[in-house]
Amino acid sequence: MIKVENLVKTFGPKRAVDGVSFSVERGEVLGFLGPNGAGKSTSMRMITGFIPPTEGKVFVGGYDMVENPIPAKRMIGYLPENAPAYTDMTVNGFLNFAAELRGLRGEDRKKAVNRVVEMCFLEGVIHQSVDTLSKGYRHRTCFAQSIIHDPDILVLDEPTDGLDPNQKHEVRNLIRRMGEKKAIIFSTHILEEVEAVCSRAIIIDRGKIVANGTPEELKQRSDYAGAVSVRVLGVPGETVRQRLGAIPLARKAAIVREAPEYVHARVYPQGNQRNGELARSIAEVSLKEGWKIEELHTEEGRLDEVFRAITLPDTVKENNR
Repeated sequence: MIKVENLVKTFGPKRAVDGVSFSVERGEVLGFLGPNGAGKSTSMRMITGFIPPTEGKVFVGGYDMVENPIPAKRMIGYLPENAPAYTDMTVNGFLNFAAELRGLRGEDRKKAVNRVVEMCFLEGVIHQSVDTLSKGYRHRTCFAQSIIHDPDILVLDEPTDGLDPNQKHEVRNLIRRMGEKKAIIFSTHILEEVEAVCSRAIIIDRGKIVANGTPEELKQRSDYAGAVSVRVLGVPGETVRQRLGAIPLARKAAIVREAPEYVHARVYPQGNQRNGELARSIAEVSLKEGWKIEELHTEEGRLDEVFRAITLPDTVKENNR
């Protein structure tokens, strides 16, 4: 549904997007991640035809966005960053206006407006002017305009920006449901959204794609993937660290916290083991040593740790160690 080939955008000497290529199929929700200034919004503007690429191609539903933009844009629902809207219009007026721009007339327009008002929970503000809305309701109004024509493709730039926790939950559920039948790409800074909503994620940094995979695949790149946390009562921390670090399946052991009554240690595996062998080995050592175990569990990888490891400059990584 979306195919991006070697996309480049330069602004003077700055190369904001540098050779980005990926595709999004129907039934797929792609999370677009990256630090501020990485090129996310610029990429999405080129995908939607808002700005032309310096180099490269964008195909939407098989249409070249530069060569044949009208049928390509008809297939897209677009929520830009900062949720722009005509503030002197009422919510009802703005949505009717958006429906007319999309070619909806008469009863079809009325049904479309009613549908998105219900989907985006706008019943209570339908007759308010946009400039009187809270940031959350304004964002939901602009989200509603992006889906008013029931597009096959959605491009959403920070779709939960400014929403309270309940509203974020509603929008995430909506994106997840729509993602079963549509092709969706959305940018976010909220890593928990990637795990909650996305079937795949891309991390972009300094204009280049630096990671591409399912959330589970990306988490496997975490140093924590397959690590085992254990809390041992009444044993010195150095004793725990040395004994657990000597396990053949362990790469290293580290003390997370040492308190008077317990030691919390983390044991890192040789490779990303997820089969429980390391946890069993730790349990066996603890039994042999006569240690009292209060807690033992295998950890998942952490997206935030993967994100930082990929996108932080090397000098910052050194300072954080």
